[in-house]
Amino acid sequence: MAFDRLEVKPGTPPMEAKLAETLPDRGDWQFEPKWDGFRCLAFRDGDKVELQSKAGKGLDRYFPEVVTALREVKADRFAVDGELLISEGDHLSFEALQMRLHPAESRIRKLSVETPAYLMLFDCLADTKGRSLLSQPLSQRRAALEAFYAAENHPVFSLSPSTLGIAEARAWLGRTGGALDGVVAKALDGAYLPGERAMVKVKCLRTADCVVGGFRYGTGSREVGSLLLGLYDDQGRLNHVGFTSSIPAVERPALTKRLEKLVEPPGFTGKAPGGPSRWSTDRSAEWQPLRPELVAEVRYDHVTGDRFRHGTKFLRWRPDKAVEQCRMEQLRPEAPPAEIAALLKSA
Repeated sequence: MAFDRLEVKPGTPPMEAKLAETLPDRGDWQFEPKWDGFRCLAFRDGDKVELQSKAGKGLDRYFPEVVTALREVKADRFAVDGELLISEGDHLSFEALQMRLHPAESRIRKLSVETPAYLMLFDCLADTKGRSLLSQPLSQRRAALEAFYAAENHPVFSLSPSTLGIAEARAWLGRTGGALDGVVAKALDGAYLPGERAMVKVKCLRTADCVVGGFRYGTGSREVGSLLLGLYDDQGRLNHVGFTSSIPAVERPALTKRLEKLVEPPGFTGKAPGGPSRWSTDRSAEWQPLRPELVAEVRYDHVTGDRFRHGTKFLRWRPDKAVEQCRMEQLRPEAPPAEIAALLKSA
């Protein structure tokens, strides 16, 4: 698919961010909420529209309603950077986005009507004349983006809020309530650098106390490779919710012996590792069940479908915590504070 009039072509990798523990407080920075969706570069040149993922893959077939909407906007050429989102009330649903990655076109079409996605804009790579803005400072790209958004006024677009005040940015970071992924800082005088980690992101991390319901040996090893984590539901069933493999190497031999003394079926009495899911791998069924006696505190970022989306970081053992106290309620998001709900509505 040719994009002859655009100076910024599909295949351009997005500018990325490096993870930091704190927001920068020296220099001139613009701060934005870090939205919990699918990163997406959108390109249009006449009737040609392409949605591109962070990894450079096409997203067109999974979000046909967005492609159709982009063909309806008044500007017939542009390149923008943003995040594909699906809202459910005042919450964003990453699980609804994942459900779009389905092989059946009929299923995708059905979901595109039931849970339509929209594009949260936060950068402009090419203006409505097709000219590249990559070398322009963020301050000018943001002005171009705001002008584009104001001129279009199309429901497929939302404009990500931004602030130059670090106090407001810290408030977003400290009172997300699960509605946001964190905060991104961008240098006001910085160019758009495709593929480079030229931004700074601080993520919202939470902790949970989990029962160790099983473990896996490391690949090709007889030492523990990962701990399988569980939480009790309202029916008293221990459900597998994720894993942690961040165990210091020096501690693995003694921990392995400790775990092997606790091996006893069934381990998990509700959802167990190895069940059919989008997270399953060849090793999903290879695990050792344990008596529910050990409690581990872990740090995590996201929850999707009542389990940790990514691996967690082991923090410490909790011998003071009864296993019965480790419940699913820890993972259920609180209602977003009014400030964050307002961000979603005004964006």
